[in-house]
Amino acid sequence: MAKRGRRPWRVAHVTLGLDVGGQEKLLVEFARRADRARFELHVIVMGGRGKLAAAIEACGWPVTALNEPPGLRPRLVWRLADHFRRLDCDVVHTHDDKPLMYSVPAARLVGVRRIIHTQHHGKLDILSRRQERVVAWTAHGVDRFVCVSHDSARQMIAQGVPARRVRVLCNGIDLARFRGHGPKPGGPIVTVARLSPEKDIANLLRAMALVSRDDTDARLEIAGDGPVREDLLSLAAELGLGPRVKFLGETNDVPALLARASLFVLPSQAEGISLTLLEAMASGLPVVATRVGGNPEVVNDGRTGWLVPPRDPEALADAIGRLRGDPAGAASMGSAGRSRAEACFDVRHMVARYEALYERRADADLPQATQPLHRREVQPCAS
Repeated sequence: MAKRGRRPWRVAHVTLGLDVGGQEKLLVEFARRADRARFELHVIVMGGRGKLAAAIEACGWPVTALNEPPGLRPRLVWRLADHFRRLDCDVVHTHDDKPLMYSVPAARLVGVRRIIHTQHHGKLDILSRRQERVVAWTAHGVDRFVCVSHDSARQMIAQGVPARRVRVLCNGIDLARFRGHGPKPGGPIVTVARLSPEKDIANLLRAMALVSRDDTDARLEIAGDGPVREDLLSLAAELGLGPRVKFLGETNDVPALLARASLFVLPSQAEGISLTLLEAMASGLPVVATRVGGNPEVVNDGRTGWLVPPRDPEALADAIGRLRGDPAGAASMGSAGRSRAEACFDVRHMVARYEALYERRADADLPQATQPLHRREVQPCAS
């Protein structure tokens, strides 16, 4: 590879897809907030372009879709190596498992100077054991393996990722889009999530059936779409929820949805650092979330919201009922949540930290994995 000289650092982000999701939205933020005097970006998508490619290109950065089908594709290493060589990359930044497995050997083949990986979720439970071993092996080839929560970092180390390479850098959001209006009295209970099994919206529907026994005014709005939508519609009908629940589908105006809400619920069985949870807190809403993944590192239990066990509709219903029955307390929790979002989860700080990692600066101040959190402890995030 040619020497970089005085030109900007050339960074290739490699991702599996660019459909609507938390990781994909963060790539748009990288595109919007890059320091253009120091960095040039190129996004390589292993699959198709996806819905968010146009948003990245609108920022002036090219998107290349490789349109590789699912499954084992050894030749993808050589395709990526060819792209990295032609782009004269200084940095390759991979996002989640499969881009890591293929991009690390490709980047090493052509002498890329710096490889950064971000693990946007926790345990590698969607991979086979053989694939998990491959991920752990390729992780030895990265300069920094960044996890979005301490929980994720501990899991990655337990699965064989070298601890000396692991850092924690929490996700961030555009705080300016969320005005911190606070809970709207009489507003709906709201959730924003992909309708997939791990988000466990079924648990929320069962909790809603319990809430509505005593709170006849309670309404639930569900924003998002996904593979279990029809199952959830059937469950809502089976529970007799009728007009108490609205399935909104995908929405392009999450700030407006949150602005009319009384509280936000995230009933997931697994999480990294949920952007929608951060957005709800930035909107000044009290939140109810399950005690899984990175949620305990975001929600200060009893101060910015309530944490409950996963798969427990009774506990979820109880927490919702407490917030619905205490408007003053809910408003206080929402205000504390907004303050925490401002202090810890500003996307500008997140992007700046990654850019420092690209240039091998400010690495030591990013925390490594810690011991398990106590029940009410909130681990500060680097952002």
